[in-house]
Amino acid sequence: MSVRGVRQRFDLVITDLLMDRGGGLEVLSAVKAADPSAEVIVITAFGTTETAVEAIKRGARDYITKPFGVDEFLIVVGQALEHRKLVRENMELRARVRGEFTFADIIGRSAAMRRVIDLCRKVADSGASVLVTGESGTGKELIARAIHHGGPRAAGPFVAVNCGALPEPLMESELFGHVKGAFTGATDDKPGLFRAAEGGTLFLDEVGELPLTLQVKLLRALNDRSVRPVGGEEEHQVDVRLVSASNRDLAEAVDQGAFRSDLYYRLNVIQVALPPLRERREDIPLLALALLARLAAETGSRARPISQAALRILVDHHWPGNVRELANVLERAVTLADGERIEARDLPAEIAVAGRRVGERSAIDLPGDGIDLEAALAGVERNLVEQALERTGGNRTAAAELLGITFRSLRYRLPKLGIEPGDEEK
Repeated sequence: MSVRGVRQRFDLVITDLLMDRGGGLEVLSAVKAADPSAEVIVITAFGTTETAVEAIKRGARDYITKPFGVDEFLIVVGQALEHRKLVRENMELRARVRGEFTFADIIGRSAAMRRVIDLCRKVADSGASVLVTGESGTGKELIARAIHHGGPRAAGPFVAVNCGALPEPLMESELFGHVKGAFTGATDDKPGLFRAAEGGTLFLDEVGELPLTLQVKLLRALNDRSVRPVGGEEEHQVDVRLVSASNRDLAEAVDQGAFRSDLYYRLNVIQVALPPLRERREDIPLLALALLARLAAETGSRARPISQAALRILVDHHWPGNVRELANVLERAVTLADGERIEARDLPAEIAVAGRRVGERSAIDLPGDGIDLEAALAGVERNLVEQALERTGGNRTAAAELLGITFRSLRYRLPKLGIEPGDEEK
């Protein structure tokens, strides 16, 4: 190791303070410049402890004075290595937490989802209020978390509240806090969710459920960037980014007088509209595999594969409950399946029947509200490829002949269609 520059990283460096070629403090500085988390122990002679203390100030983990016993030396080294292990585990944990809600983990290769992800990437770096819209179960909170973790407030808290689940008498206290004695049962001061989200993001799910009286106070809090607890007289400044969500049409609610127009415009600076699952059917195979992997991770078991016949049923289903319904169906299938993989028989009967109806209709009729032609054609292609593979027992050479294409062309199409190739090269 050169004292002038460390070209390698170490878990632990042990150095004497006094050496022929360069002092220990110079070694310490070089090691810390290369890796601030590296542990350094300095050895010093009796009478030079002041210099050792200076080394501690510069980042050394510990120092040991001469003469010392082997046991004492091993204890100091062991403590340093244990600290290094804890620091590394903490860094890895924080990296996993940061990565848990990154945009790469929002599953979707459809054009609709690619547009959503691109918009969220741009939105994340700004401080603008975001309104996430979409049917129930489309993943609005997942989008909100990804925006938070993808922006400059990622180190701050993400506080989520379902406005529809809060009892109306407690809504104001939950959001803005209260002071002791403000009402019966207020035995202590409570800061409220706005202040709990200081420096981070407050996510108001189902914001359309807020009563008009509270909408006025929410608008004031957003405009003034301050909140006043229930029963209190003091205003508290807050630095919070607001992301809200609703499965209701808030513009229609404004027209009906159920939602304030000024609050709507304040919340809807940027709108992220999530498509329902039925409008991005090409994402269903990817979502199914990801959900099955998540279920396996939660139970500590091996991920169950799913048959092409079962996948086809899932793709054809209308999914009124969207991704949440898909997750519930797969959890049920994993629980009840007898075989090594999930078969069509493991899915609820109503899913299979509804799926066949949708498939039959889309094969002959153009829906009144139009159709995503690219997705429809991809679905037809996927179904034909799956039928050919099933009819030939997975023999891709024979399947390619049935489809009138080359083996190489079929092999190229499989990953694009979300079809997992078999283990055998047939």
